[in-house]
Amino acid sequence: MSNILSIQSAVAYGHVGNSAAVFPLQRIGHEVWPVYTVNYSNHTGYGEWGGPIIPAADVDAVLSGVKDRGAFPLIDGILTGYQASPEIADVIVGTVRDIKAENPDAIYACDPVMGSAKSGCFVADAIPPLFRSTIVPAADIITPNQFELGYLTERDASDLDSTLAAVDAAREMGPSTVLVTSVERPETPEDAIEMIAVDDHGKWIVRTPRLPFKRNGSGDVTAALFLGHVLRGRAGSAPENAVKDALAKTASSVYDLLRVTQEADSSELQLVQAQEYYANPQLQFEVEAL
Repeated sequence: MSNILSIQSAVAYGHVGNSAAVFPLQRIGHEVWPVYTVNYSNHTGYGEWGGPIIPAADVDAVLSGVKDRGAFPLIDGILTGYQASPEIADVIVGTVRDIKAENPDAIYACDPVMGSAKSGCFVADAIPPLFRSTIVPAADIITPNQFELGYLTERDASDLDSTLAAVDAAREMGPSTVLVTSVERPETPEDAIEMIAVDDHGKWIVRTPRLPFKRNGSGDVTAALFLGHVLRGRAGSAPENAVKDALAKTASSVYDLLRVTQEADSSELQLVQAQEYYANPQLQFEVEAL
């Protein structure tokens, strides 16, 4: 079991941000300490929502309280997702620095949420440069989708070679491990989608069926499970396989979560209903070395 500090948004209805990440991490055996950056009624994709953005100073106060309990040396992983403001980003980077000062082995996993190929970039103009200059260099793991990888590195990422080159550029920025989601290549069948993971031990790809729908929060679950499985793998008997195994387990669990959601014809992820697929991934998809 690891202790994971997750600094993300929260919603009362549905599953995005911490409301998507916390339970799957708990279900695979981790202790999770959630810190909220917004407290909304629902995700913003509905077009209407209620509730506040939590000021950066208040987020910092919560984190300072955790630090005052003497808990920072106990943190094994830090997880962040969507960043609503540069001020929140500064708080997060400062917290990562303080945690690593007390536990140099702590892993920071950043999901650099900026947009998608279909929607384009939907964050404030100040956020992408901040990811490049400050946040990503502080991270050990990043989990961009293919669009975000290209946007982050200011490179083309449209086929296998260009995507891997962009991964190399991202790793040169600081993180040792990169998980690329929603990978599409010219040779990828229309009914499939892929993920690529790269670390110091290798490069791997996994292909899963493409389900004909999208649900908010699936990327948050992906980032959370990947970090959770990497932490367990690195503490195990074969740490060199941690990222490869995390890719296999994450791909399996997220596919089954989406499948269960589709079968239920639900507008929100069926996070609780799919819980057995987090705890016991079916491992139905082959991970291939690149």
